[in-house]
Amino acid sequence: MLKQEEQHTENYPFIIMTRSIQLSVLLVLITFSSFALDNSNKEAKWIWYPGDFEVWLHTQVAGRRQERGQPYPPFWRVDSHYGVVLFEKKYDNPVAEKVQIFSDGRYHIRIDGVVINNFDPMNLQLPAGKHSLTFLVENYKSVPSILVKGENVFTDESWLVTNQDTKYYNAASGLFSDPELPPSTFHLSLSPVSSKVLDKTQNSIFVDFGKETFGKVIAENVKGKGKLKLFYGETKQEALAETLAETYDYLDVNNVIPSNDTINNTRAFRFIKAVWDQPVSVENISALYEYLPVENRGNFECSDTLLNQIYRTSLYTLHLNTREFHLDGIKRDRWVWSGDAYQSYLMNFYTFFDEEVNKRTINALRGHDPVERHINTILDYSFYWMIGIYDNYMYTGDTSFVRQIYPRMKTLMDFCLGRTNSYGFVEGLPGDWVFIDWAPIEKKGEVSFEQLLFCRSLEAMAKCSELVSDRDSAAKYSKISADLKQKITDTFWSDKRNAFLHARNNGVLSQNVTRYTNMFAILFDYVDAQKKQMIRENVILNDTILKITTPYMKFYELAALCEINEKEKVLQFVKDYWGGMLNLGATTVWEAYDPTQKGDEHYAMYGRPFGKSLCHAWGANPVYLFGKYLLGVKPLAPGYKTYLVEPSLAGLQWIRGRVPTPDGNIEVYADKKLMKIMTVGGTGILRLHSRKNPVAEKGVEVKKLAADYYEIALTEPFKEYVIKYW
Repeated sequence: MLKQEEQHTENYPFIIMTRSIQLSVLLVLITFSSFALDNSNKEAKWIWYPGDFEVWLHTQVAGRRQERGQPYPPFWRVDSHYGVVLFEKKYDNPVAEKVQIFSDGRYHIRIDGVVINNFDPMNLQLPAGKHSLTFLVENYKSVPSILVKGENVFTDESWLVTNQDTKYYNAASGLFSDPELPPSTFHLSLSPVSSKVLDKTQNSIFVDFGKETFGKVIAENVKGKGKLKLFYGETKQEALAETLAETYDYLDVNNVIPSNDTINNTRAFRFIKAVWDQPVSVENISALYEYLPVENRGNFECSDTLLNQIYRTSLYTLHLNTREFHLDGIKRDRWVWSGDAYQSYLMNFYTFFDEEVNKRTINALRGHDPVERHINTILDYSFYWMIGIYDNYMYTGDTSFVRQIYPRMKTLMDFCLGRTNSYGFVEGLPGDWVFIDWAPIEKKGEVSFEQLLFCRSLEAMAKCSELVSDRDSAAKYSKISADLKQKITDTFWSDKRNAFLHARNNGVLSQNVTRYTNMFAILFDYVDAQKKQMIRENVILNDTILKITTPYMKFYELAALCEINEKEKVLQFVKDYWGGMLNLGATTVWEAYDPTQKGDEHYAMYGRPFGKSLCHAWGANPVYLFGKYLLGVKPLAPGYKTYLVEPSLAGLQWIRGRVPTPDGNIEVYADKKLMKIMTVGGTGILRLHSRKNPVAEKGVEVKKLAADYYEIALTEPFKEYVIKYW
């Protein structure tokens, strides 16, 4: 092996240092801490080409979907990471310095363009003065990445990278700073879970894990030679239906001595039926629960026990689908869909506040240039992607991520602008999927809802352009969005219907009114108070308008209802809709729910008896609704530098909970006479309704905004404010 490496080095200027060789050397030389070699070098991090870790990880995740024994890869382009990446750092050291080098991939080094040979990667001498240090790293199996540790020279986002296309970007990094654990070692956590045996025969066993879960199945004390068949079910009916189930595995057993066999494929299930050939025996079925170890920083409780159960079920649903990325559902697709992910970003900010999973998802969805199709092939999903980046900035204040992703925002927006019609509107072109929602609505031509999303994405682009000082683009996007907003009103607002009309096709304006454009106009604050009231009466509260039946669009409809102060209606709907699923035995929230269906009809979808996902992230939206509209917390400036707290009982006796921010958790308690607010850094604003002047401690100013409506400045950080009101 050593002879082969020496020969290869002579013919091709790569220093071949595999990770295993580096680590064996490293273990001799140093003692590891969990994340750093020593305190002086703690700033060094693994770095890679922007987006490539996420693109590589996405290739691992996207290919795992299976249906009824067959692989089911995505039907859109799944990019691969760049196999060869150049890393560059210009430094100016007053004295010579020794650095330690770790790479995921083989590499060669140049200083000032001269290849360095025969060096010790644990003791590379860098000359004093101004120099250029470059690494050319090759790795086609996982992400080319490096970690350099020195006193003054160390890897971070200030390094430049290129994939050899002459375009240089700042390197990307994450939470990887341990030399033993490059990005390609990323994995989820595992924890054992047991099942209850419901039925067992000589050649089968049927078990229940008590609630929906996800992970690797373990067949315990397996002996013999033959086939073992595992049928997974979110319900009893699905597992017992065997090959009609959405997922199952056929396994070859050849064990002379009884042993536990762990299935490598990860599956979603609550129930499992195992069937084996007569020579085979299986004692029991258990599993390893696989999960992303995020901290649950958010919380909500209230005087209504059903709402508390709905919150906990929604939170569990969100956690099951918050994994390497925000997935849509854990049983069927297990894909990263931009529309689904957009809602998960927002729900994440009221629960885990894990920005890393948001960033991984955004990067994975975007992939590489050139842009040739919409994200997930869906017109609306490209717009959600861009809107989500600015929303992420509002909650986190993370400008570095905006700078990193901005070039790909621009190329996607250029693609979208290049497909507008002569009027400046977007419409579905060949190859585009105009989704909107699973609903029997017209999707051809200029759909007003798509124009609204397009306008919002242009506004997001303008704001992000300002953040990265691309002022020419900011001015361009601002003008296009302002013009488009006026065109939307001029074209689709109907004074006769007092609402936005649904679509225009071949110049013919439909007189049909749907909820989508109208409720988003409220959410985006695109209409004045008078039009909001018209939409409220003629659309949102009008039962003759086509109803929304999926939790996906209920996310927005319920938020719009909260915006027009119909929170009690929202809570009653949540209790009826989500409570209806719980009454049917749901332990996680479903992809869709129709209370008029009976029995096994609830589980069918897409023409298959068990096609419906019974653990779908978009159904977890009560965690967002309760945090934003009942606890009433939202950022007013990026990263909660200023924030609003406006609690609402909405008919409840009391509420309490916490909302995470970058600077700690905002804690809220409210009953009919008392409010307690624990602040974080930054400046908060408390707004509340009271029949008389609220009473706060001495020195806290209470400002009257309108009749029975007051405002209190929460100026002191990390302090509990106690307010009495009537």
